[in-house]
Amino acid sequence: MGIINTEIQLSNPCNRALHLVTVRALADTGALHLCTPEHFAIQLELEELYKREVTIADGGKHLCAYVDPVEVKFENRGCFTGALVLGNEVLLGAVTMEDMDIMLSPARQAVIVNPESPNIPMTIAKNLIIY
Repeated sequence: MGIINTEIQLSNPCNRALHLVTVRALADTGALHLCTPEHFAIQLELEELYKREVTIADGGKHLCAYVDPVEVKFENRGCFTGALVLGNEVLLGAVTMEDMDIMLSPARQAVIVNPESPNIPMTIAKNLIIY
């Protein structure tokens, strides 16, 4: 599978006066988290909550800011998540994709909404008892 990029929207749900930002993101199922360059974190006025040590693809370790919350939208999906402030492009990781129930389509070389649940995101909550 080649490199797959997609368009997503990022916003700060704590400050709705700020405009959302439409960005091109690299979809990477080998990465866990959403990563954003510093200039988007500044533009969205995202607050640093923690520092996290992050191992990147070349094995190097970096201390990065972890900001929260970030609202992410893709097509008819959305979620709230934290983000690592790292790199020079937005990286859409597996946790965020799973939360929105979106996936990579190798045949289309694209990010797609889960075809098994096209209208509303689906998730699994094992051992959940509903009364």
